[in-house]
Amino acid sequence: MAPQRSLFEYDFHIEKMDKIGDPLLKMKNSIPWDKLFKNHLDSAFGKMEKEKSNGGRPAYDSMLMFKILILQKSYGLSDEEMEYQINDRLSFQRFLDLDLSDNVPDARTIWLYRERLENTGAAKRLFRIFQKYLNDKGLVAHKGVIVDATFVEVPKQRNSKDENDMIKEGKKPKEWSDKKTIHKDLDARWIKKMGKSYYGYKSHIKADVKSKLIIDYVTSDASVHDSQKLRNLLGPKDKGKKLYGDSAYRSDKIEKMLKRKRIKSQIHEKGYRGNELTEIQKNSNRKKSKIRARIEHIFGHISKSMYDCIRSIGMRRAKVNIGLMNLTYNMERFMILQST
Repeated sequence: MAPQRSLFEYDFHIEKMDKIGDPLLKMKNSIPWDKLFKNHLDSAFGKMEKEKSNGGRPAYDSMLMFKILILQKSYGLSDEEMEYQINDRLSFQRFLDLDLSDNVPDARTIWLYRERLENTGAAKRLFRIFQKYLNDKGLVAHKGVIVDATFVEVPKQRNSKDENDMIKEGKKPKEWSDKKTIHKDLDARWIKKMGKSYYGYKSHIKADVKSKLIIDYVTSDASVHDSQKLRNLLGPKDKGKKLYGDSAYRSDKIEKMLKRKRIKSQIHEKGYRGNELTEIQKNSNRKKSKIRARIEHIFGHISKSMYDCIRSIGMRRAKVNIGLMNLTYNMERFMILQST
């Protein structure tokens, strides 16, 4: 039988982690979690049901569960993987203010708390709370914005062509039982881009040119064209700013809309057969690309660090997962900006 770890050995490991540098400890200490989120979390989660256990254990603290959801997005873990890693990793336990003897929420409990965010629509409010904090800290430069969209995939559905046609029409196939329907995503859509097929949703974002912080976002199914959600991303604070975007956003209608809103269009110009771009237009596009490409850094970080896919069914859950994903990105970006 392996010898039991002593308190001295535990402290030694903690001290060693501090010397190496624990990024989770830095995040824990740098963000005023309770001040920003506590009241909103208590309101969103409300009084959760007691867990169905022999002891009738009370609901977990709302801040603990919120931090778990952020940690989960940061590492791209499933609910089951998250439960295991909390039990296994000292860095996770310290970030969550858990001791070795504390009860750790199981996978089902993590799922239930994320569901509560869905049912109360709190994910977008939590994102805006932190975005306001970033703005108040002077980290959002307000020199211009970039818009773009990225695919957020979900587990692929193996449906027949007739079933997919019915789903596109907003109908449930008649032969599907209620039990089968629960496991089918009727909101996600297929889309093909540059020869590759995607299935799921899109995260349309507006980012600050200088800081690369996400200012706002909108969720749609994957088939929605990027330009269709541009209006939803724009607000009064964008007046007078430059707006960068790729040629997918270029149209006479959008250019007129930006002019009415007094937003300076820096959207890439398009070339057409028989009406190709001039050298001046090409040079202009190259200059715009150097700035517009900064949004690809955001998508790259999310894809590599968090995995831009979600394990959920339906638009409402997708909105929560994408909201948590964008919030977690901003927290991690905040840590980088703090250290520069």
